[in-house]
Amino acid sequence: MRRARIPAPRTQHAATIDRYLDAYGDTDETSRRTKVAETFSDEATFADPPFEATGVDEITASFGAVLSQFPGHTFARTSDVDVHHAAGRYTWQLTGPHGEIAVAGMDFVRFAEDGRLDSVVGFFGEVPPVDSGSPETRA
Repeated sequence: MRRARIPAPRTQHAATIDRYLDAYGDTDETSRRTKVAETFSDEATFADPPFEATGVDEITASFGAVLSQFPGHTFARTSDVDVHHAAGRYTWQLTGPHGEIAVAGMDFVRFAEDGRLDSVVGFFGEVPPVDSGSPETRA
């Protein structure tokens, strides 16, 4: 019989997400790598529309590439973290130095047994409405 896994408290999941978003906005590469290693499992995957990365080094470098395109911007969670079965979702935004929102979206995550992130898949913008004329939505 499979042993039931006791889920981590929601506050722990939110703290992990907030630490990850803090790492995403950290301009110091050494500090950013430390935060990524603390919040992502060693073989974690990260995918956003423009790129994908695997492992702490690639994820750290990807965050640096984004920061170079958006200097002075910060990431912040804009919703609670909705979690079940080691999976979660939440919304976020990237805000510029003068308060303008550069981009917003939603991430879907999987948590590893130790509470760190095992995967992150990010989407930009709102979910598109159903297009009744597209072949994918016709029955």
